[in-house]
Parts: sequence; structure tokens; C-alpha cells
Amino acid sequence: MTDGTLDEAASVFAGLRPRLFGIAYQMLGGVAEAEDVVQETWVKWQTTDREPVRDPAAFLVTMTTRLAINVIQSARRRREKYVGPWLPEPIDTGGGPEAGAEQAADVELAVLMLLERLSPPERAAYVLRESFDYPYADIAAILQVTEANARQLASRGRRRVAAGRRNPVSRAAHRRLLETFLAAARTGDLDALESLLAEDAVSYSDGNGAVRGASRIPIIGRERVAKVVVAYAPRFWTGTTVSWVEANGRPAILVSRDGAAYALITITASDDGIDQLLWVLNPDKLRGY
Repeated sequence: MTDGTLDEAASVFAGLRPRLFGIAYQMLGGVAEAEDVVQETWVKWQTTDREPVRDPAAFLVTMTTRLAINVIQSARRRREKYVGPWLPEPIDTGGGPEAGAEQAADVELAVLMLLERLSPPERAAYVLRESFDYPYADIAAILQVTEANARQLASRGRRRVAAGRRNPVSRAAHRRLLETFLAAARTGDLDALESLLAEDAVSYSDGNGAVRGASRIPIIGRERVAKVVVAYAPRFWTGTTVSWVEANGRPAILVSRDGAAYALITITASDDGIDQLLWVLNPDKLRGY
């Protein structure tokens, strides 16, 4: 293998890397796992006989998708041992394209949470179709199924995601709700909090047992969620600073303590109010901030 051929292979891979990462990240919900998949794809690409490869992009996307499907199986086993609720790892999308996705909505944490409910082939078909607009014939080739089956997998994934998600508010409304929540949470204003929350609101705290005070079960219901937020307000907010960031295409609150990221808070909301509070507290998931 000549240096020139390897340089060409590296150039092709570098150009496709954002897309490959986007596919792996959306399928897996974790940055480190996605990076591992992309790195394994690169290693295999270097050692592959590239002479007969007519379409490098198709080849690399196929390899990345299949590797991600394999990782999903082991990731599910690891998450069975996870302490408390598991949330996808947020990514900072304030400075550029959303993790290689062409549709910002598809990297939202709420969507990534719903993708966890899909089978690996459904998840792959959904991501390739909804985020990257791949033709069904290409999806069929990647997943080694018929085109009819590829359509069915993508359709089933789309229906299941839609069924689990309320119609989201606009970005501006999302920011306003989060600003109002922040003010009420920091002052412990119970009435204000209850007025913001949907009746069946759920609060998820992802700390993996490493953060004191992170609930190990989801908190369900408007009154219970509001009371828990108020109860923990003095302990949670004392000595912290707050800044605004964009996480997965939506405004989010970054809470820092002693100069280090301590929590990332975001919401999902519909016309009924805030239906999910997402507290990312696991230090391993805040490395990008």
C-alpha cells in the first residue's frame, strides 16, 4: 500500500466523518460509543482492499451502521446495570451542524430517548431515512433486507417515535419555558413550577449513582415533580453559576460548580406545558462542556 493510496483513503474518510459520527451517535446516544464505532470503521477502511470499492461513501456508511447495530446489543446489557434513569449524552450543537444530521429535530434528546425503544434494524432505518434521507433501496442494501422490508422498518420506527412524542413547541417557546422554569426552580416557587408542568410531567435524573441527590427513579406527576424540585433547590443551586448552551439543537441550562460542569438541564414541552425535565448529572456525560 503506497502512502498516496492511504492519503487518498484518509481524505475520503475525513470528508465523510461527520456523517458517520452522526449516524453512530443517533443510533447509540453516546459520544464515546459513537467515536469508537467511527474509529473502528477507520481502522477497517485502512486495511480493506479498496480497489473494488466503487462507492466509498456507501461502503463506509454501511460499515458504520452495521458496527453500530452490533454495539447496541452490548450497550443494552451495560444499561441494565446503570444506576437510575439513563439519558442520551448531550452534544453541544451551538457551534455548527448537529452531529452530522441534516434534520436538527432528529438529534433532540427526546427523539434519541424514543429511539432506545426501537429494535436495532428499526433504529438504523429510521436514522438513515429521517435524518439523512437515504433511499429505501440503499437502506435495504445496508441492512441486507428487501426494499419492502426497509420501508416497513423505517415506517414502524417513524410510527413508534411519533406515538411517543407530543407536538413540540417552537424553539422560542422552549427557551421561554426553560427560562421561567429556571427562575421558579432557583427560588423554590412551587405554584410557578406547577403552572409550567403538564399534569403527567416526568423528571429524569441521570447520575449513574455518582451524584448525590440524583433520583434513581423517574419522578412522575405535576405535583410530585414540583415538590421535589423545590425540596432540592437549596442544596442544588447554592454555589452554582448558570449559563445558556445549545444541546442537541435545543436551548439548555448548563449549571457549573467550582468552575466545572455539574449539570445540564433541558426539557421537552408541548401545548400542555413541560412534559419532561431532563437532568444530565453523570460527570462522564458532561465532558463536552
